[in-house]
Amino acid sequence: MRLVVVAAAALLLLAGAAQAQPAILGFTVSSSPRTAGAVALPSVSVPNSPGAISVPASFTTPPALTQRLDLAQLHELWQRAGAAYGIPWNVLAAINKVESNFGENMGPSSAGAIGWMQFMPSTWLRWGVDANGDGIADPWNPTDAVYAAARYLAASGGQSDISRAVFSYNHADWYVREVLDLARVYGNGTVAQTADLQQLQQALGAARARVVAANRVLGAAQGRQREFRGESARLHASIDEAALLSDRLAAQRRAVQFDVRLDAVRSAVDAAQADLEQAQSGLRDAQQKAEAPSFTPAVGSLMGAPSYSGRWVFPVGGGPEVVSAAHTHHDYPAVDIAAPQGSPVYALSNAVVLNAWHEADARCGIGMTVRTEDGQTWTYCHLAVLYPSISDGVSLAAGTQVGLVGMTGHATGPHLHLQLQPATGWPQYQPWFQSFAGKAFRWQDAPTPLELAGDPPAPARVFTVVPETGDAVVAFTRSGG
Repeated sequence: MRLVVVAAAALLLLAGAAQAQPAILGFTVSSSPRTAGAVALPSVSVPNSPGAISVPASFTTPPALTQRLDLAQLHELWQRAGAAYGIPWNVLAAINKVESNFGENMGPSSAGAIGWMQFMPSTWLRWGVDANGDGIADPWNPTDAVYAAARYLAASGGQSDISRAVFSYNHADWYVREVLDLARVYGNGTVAQTADLQQLQQALGAARARVVAANRVLGAAQGRQREFRGESARLHASIDEAALLSDRLAAQRRAVQFDVRLDAVRSAVDAAQADLEQAQSGLRDAQQKAEAPSFTPAVGSLMGAPSYSGRWVFPVGGGPEVVSAAHTHHDYPAVDIAAPQGSPVYALSNAVVLNAWHEADARCGIGMTVRTEDGQTWTYCHLAVLYPSISDGVSLAAGTQVGLVGMTGHATGPHLHLQLQPATGWPQYQPWFQSFAGKAFRWQDAPTPLELAGDPPAPARVFTVVPETGDAVVAFTRSGG
């Protein structure tokens, strides 16, 4: 059954993948595909005219079943679509990876982007393609989506200037760099190597998640043990407080019975500690396997490798696709570096640990205070786990992995809280921090300078303090070690 929609409401184009100007469009909604037939691909010179495409009913909502393709099939698809529109296949591969992880995370995103190549709905209506000939231009279908991305890039000048075309796909400076760096990796490798990288990344992510989960279980068990120890101490104290022998015997019986439960809690802590050690061992193995390919910058971002700038290291790994920061933190100097839970956390410079705490406190959660070689003192907070090797007095080399991003303590979402002690200046205004913009993280509240091959160096950018960002992270102060 088909239903013609004469004037679709103009969809507000938010910042996100495959951006374009919103328009009033006519299009057809189809409840079922037809048998695939010959395909006449639309040109790149003009967008879809009213009624030119048929889209699935509720095309902004994920279908119950989505088509899956392995990397060999995707490689063939990228090549066909690229050849059809004069776009390098490896750029399509990189966009497919960055946008949806080859179809693993198809949204809708927080901005409303959908499908295999993360088009905004309004952009899909203008540039969507029925590439498989079933009569429907479906952003959740890999063939339609990849061909549409190739068409959009070509319409944006990608046949002659792929950098500018990628920028039009997503108006983010870091995005251009990340896509083109990753495209070079895919272009210089094979399908098997791409599959190996995918497996390494997935194994590393799973290993980090196991450590986060195991430490959460251990923390809960340790908290329960503290409660039971307190109750046990109270019960044993009541024995000596009893005046009558019968009361002392009754108190002693209660204490002994309770201590049986305390022993079970101790056993649970021991088991949780063993599980954490096993998970940490698995993470070390996964990190060792990912270490060699991580030397390539684009792959390093995917693996969460440390990013260096002189003697400094950005303290959170993962790259600007997933790591971000704002220029202010409420009304006092600090920075919240947002990143997915389990992202690796690094020593930001050569430093000595002044104070490390592996169990969460009420405000800062799990964290540490270090003094860097330039004499500054820094506090890290809200980690999911701080590695056992991090203890008071330990010397850390820049880039040493110290733990994983979390949301322990008073935190509303996963991030690393970083601040100077005393909090006399904003970390994000220090030159070393700003040198990582667009390379290790992206700004949440301002553009990141674009640096493309052949462009003249961008002038130094001076930022001013902006109003409250609304990140809802509670301010706190912690003394240095």
